[in-house]
Amino acid sequence: MTYGGHARAIAVLGLPLVGGHLAQFAIGLTDTVMLGWYGVEELAAVTLAGSYFFILFMLGGGLAIAIMPLVAASDAQGDDTSIRRVTRMGLWQTQLYGLLAMGLLWWSEPILLALGQKPDVASLAAEYLRVAGWGIFPALWVMVLKSYLAGLERTQIVLWITILAAVVNAMGNYALIFGNWGAPQLGIQGAGIASVVTQVVSLIAVVIYALRVLPEHALFQRFWRPDWEMFGRVFKIGLPIGLTNLSEVSMFGASAFMMGWIGTVPLAAHGIAVQLAAATFMVHLGLSNAATIRAGNAFGRQDRAHMARGAVVVTAISLAVSAVSVVIFLTCSDWLISLFLKDGEDNREEILAIGVGLLGMAALFQLVDGIQAIALGVLRGVQDTAVPMVMAALSYWVVGIPASYVFGFIFGWQGIGVWMGLVLGLGCAAVLLMARFWGRSIKQIGTDGVPAE
Repeated sequence: MTYGGHARAIAVLGLPLVGGHLAQFAIGLTDTVMLGWYGVEELAAVTLAGSYFFILFMLGGGLAIAIMPLVAASDAQGDDTSIRRVTRMGLWQTQLYGLLAMGLLWWSEPILLALGQKPDVASLAAEYLRVAGWGIFPALWVMVLKSYLAGLERTQIVLWITILAAVVNAMGNYALIFGNWGAPQLGIQGAGIASVVTQVVSLIAVVIYALRVLPEHALFQRFWRPDWEMFGRVFKIGLPIGLTNLSEVSMFGASAFMMGWIGTVPLAAHGIAVQLAAATFMVHLGLSNAATIRAGNAFGRQDRAHMARGAVVVTAISLAVSAVSVVIFLTCSDWLISLFLKDGEDNREEILAIGVGLLGMAALFQLVDGIQAIALGVLRGVQDTAVPMVMAALSYWVVGIPASYVFGFIFGWQGIGVWMGLVLGLGCAAVLLMARFWGRSIKQIGTDGVPAE
């Protein structure tokens, strides 16, 4: 396939995935915007709670993401039985993980207080998590089934189901946060209820699709029966992915905690800037998923040349997206931040001033953030997850977090310094992971369908 052919194929496969991630992002964005309209303290609390929930969710999410390359490789080999076995054990593992995570979500307040958060914000965040936390069970199943469908290159249905979820969440928030349409005004608890309802609706939709359109996989027949061989295979690939996710999202979570040490208003500004940076990252994440699927398919056929061309093309697309994001962040920062604030907000000018500076730093890490996401995508496609996990952990926690603390508090640069540390951590990850893929992983794949010795 030519480079142009790869670009077209990545667009066909990747655009629905990008749209799906943007729709998923819209769910969190809706919470942030509407609670920002409700009050700054609630905005700070949901920023903190969202970081806490996301850290736990993405650790378990690694088990779900592992389904994508395994299904893609099995599909390339025409092995429907392995597709069913892989997906079923992914469903098992994520629910077992959810049981473990629920305790940390329910008793989050003492943990947040121990991490140095202000009592009033920690209390509100815990109030949200005691409700929204129940959504981790349907959310993880949705993630497994979306990975299963994406691995089969059925990405358009993933997009439509996620759009449905975003609409349900927006309506639920509008009704339950503010008490519209005859619903009670529940504030931050209303946002939590809307999140759980959204995940349940998404799960019902994706299960109905899988059962009706792909009955040959019979995902839920004899669902109770264990398959320990495949359970171990999914766990071997999924745990490193989950720990890699944990390293990255906990780096951002730690940055939220550091911003909370600075104050409620800087934490609120951080929450807005993170949401805006996350919007552009959703594009890179969709491209990364497309890279995982196409690399997984090439891995199943042991076609190194095809994989190499595809990796070059998806990296070039990611760089182009980053360039556009940088321009938007540097030229439209005031307007973007204003979208999250109600007119007449007491702290509006202070939040704007802090947020504009943070968006300037976000523009800097767009390039490295996109590249490290693409590198992780292709490495997962070739089922290389253990060493990348170590590389990512070192980058995020040995480089990124200490640098954030040093720049933010020892040098006294506060929020700008915290975000500068994020840039260094992501940049280190981008260099190490790309070197891993091109220097070793791809060389283990056969050439022109002939397995490597």
